[in-house]
Amino acid sequence: MDGLLKPWALGPKPWFPVTNIHDLETPVPIVDLDRMALNLDRVASYAKERGLALRPHIKTHKSLTVAAEQLKRGAVGLTCATPFEAETMSDVADDILVAYPPIGDARVNRLLALPEHVRLTIALDSVDAVRALASAARSANRTVGVYVELDVGMHRVGLPSVDDAIALARLVRDNPPLEFSGIAFYPGHVRDAVDEQDAKLNEMDAALRRAVERFVDAGLTPRVVSGGSTPTLYRTHELESVTELRPGTYVFNDRTTAAIGACDWEDCALTVLSTVVSTAVPGQAVIDAGAKALGREPMRGQPDEGFGVLLEHSDVVVKSMSEEHGILDLSRTSWKPRVGERVRVIPNHVCIVVHLNDVLFGVRGNEVESSWPVAARGRGYEPATAAAGVLR
Repeated sequence: MDGLLKPWALGPKPWFPVTNIHDLETPVPIVDLDRMALNLDRVASYAKERGLALRPHIKTHKSLTVAAEQLKRGAVGLTCATPFEAETMSDVADDILVAYPPIGDARVNRLLALPEHVRLTIALDSVDAVRALASAARSANRTVGVYVELDVGMHRVGLPSVDDAIALARLVRDNPPLEFSGIAFYPGHVRDAVDEQDAKLNEMDAALRRAVERFVDAGLTPRVVSGGSTPTLYRTHELESVTELRPGTYVFNDRTTAAIGACDWEDCALTVLSTVVSTAVPGQAVIDAGAKALGREPMRGQPDEGFGVLLEHSDVVVKSMSEEHGILDLSRTSWKPRVGERVRVIPNHVCIVVHLNDVLFGVRGNEVESSWPVAARGRGYEPATAAAGVLR
């Protein structure tokens, strides 16, 4: 890990050593280092045992520190969504997939300007995207791999027609320096409990096998079939055509992941350390973690189940929030919180929580052992020089 950062690293604040979570100002995200290491090891072992290339999505952690740990455990490369994520991760990775269509000159040009040591692959689903990327790649004299994106049920991006996907792959092949590298898909529509995913997985498996056969018959054998998610993680091997796995949330896990059985509660490595600030209203307590600390994503299919659950008291949920206040529902617990008491909240969706913060703190028990920046949050813009008379 990177060693201790000043908790005020981004501003001119006085420094003091942080060695215990009681020294941290709340709300603040803390990562159980032992739990995170077990999560990383477990997925790396699964991928190796099943003969799958692991290319984790960095959207969850956005951290060079964690990405380096994933690569050290055998990941073949990283998956990113934004140009800034790719730019940031190029400091530790030489093989990057951008699994998001780079529409517009700004996105395309930033990706083509990545360091030369980076092998760049992009997932696309449109003729317009292919032509724009091909033109930019020729101007930059840079080879770019392309995965043609299929829709296998998510209905977000990806081509639902295999004929159209094959036509797009031909267009890629006919526009060097682009190279047709494979097929991509995302099973994001499979959010069922792990033991209730059979029907959707079987349907996907059949669709992927038919698609690959069609590509082979067309003389466009895909070198890679890339897919996967944390909810379906440990069943990826049941999709026989898949060669590459792209989970993201598994590194920390969250309440949603645990609720569907994709991990145990003990596998939730990131929590938001919070302080009870009020118990004035009977039947509830208020913590200092509101929407700006936890995000505002409800539980999928359970919108009345709040926005997080306490690690120490699993019968207590964050039932509602304003920007800086989280309201704890005490109706199902015998716990009597005290003002000043600290609690750890398992968020519904950890990816959003990480993106709301500048720094993550790594802990063992109550001891703060390390901290690292959320280096790839935001878009990476620097403030432009202000014109005379304009506030900076």
